[in-house]
Amino acid sequence: QVQLVESGGGLVQPGGSLTLSCAPSRWTLGYYAVGWFRQAPGKEREGVSCISSTDGTTRYDDSVKDRFTISRDNEKNTVYLQMNSLKPEDTAVYYCAADLWGDCSTWPQASEFGSWGQGTQVTVSS
Repeated sequence: QVQLVESGGGLVQPGGSLTLSCAPSRWTLGYYAVGWFRQAPGKEREGVSCISSTDGTTRYDDSVKDRFTISRDNEKNTVYLQMNSLKPEDTAVYYCAADLWGDCSTWPQASEFGSWGQGTQVTVSS
């Protein structure tokens, strides 16, 4: 299966920005829908965003809509999550996951995403 690596997490002040990256080790990520999920301590995993493998359509959770932007750079074989206006409640471990030829139709359910990264910590605190 595809192995994914997330990067770009860290500590940021409320109102600040971070960009997360998701990249496979060897496979071509353009063949996959990519979803971003997050999990805070004591909370269930929730969907954040998703980008389709077919037409590039995107989906966002209402809690991040208008603040986060998901995008794909096929030349760099990377999917990004640009996070602006970060809030303390955005603090979580963020995971990317891939669904071969997916269209995000089942997102935010995670059952169709078969390849996952190890997660990157995002902490929003003053």
